[in-house]
Amino acid sequence: MVFHGVDVGRQFKRMRELAPEVYRSWLDFDRKAFEAGALDVKTKELIALGIAHITQCPWCIDAHVKKSEKAGASEKELAEVIFVAMAMASGAAWSHGGLMLQCQDEAHKPAAG
Repeated sequence: MVFHGVDVGRQFKRMRELAPEVYRSWLDFDRKAFEAGALDVKTKELIALGIAHITQCPWCIDAHVKKSEKAGASEKELAEVIFVAMAMASGAAWSHGGLMLQCQDEAHKPAAG
């Protein structure tokens, strides 16, 4: 898939050429992070897919949909991820609403002294 007109294959190859050691280290880290451990691979991929929705990364969504399905995720599990991500995003806005009201309260406090 092409997103934002970026030729991902070409640009990732450039990244690898410009900083090969760092690029390889990141790939190694990424591979290890997604290996089965206390969480199985499917769970990790579903978590990554939800995070990809929150970070709004189309490349990540594309990659983790495919990896989730490969790990055995059903269409219904993928759909639920969307709503969990929506709940997390709206929850963040809700909790920051409390922060905004506190900032407003503090801005209107009488000056001490």
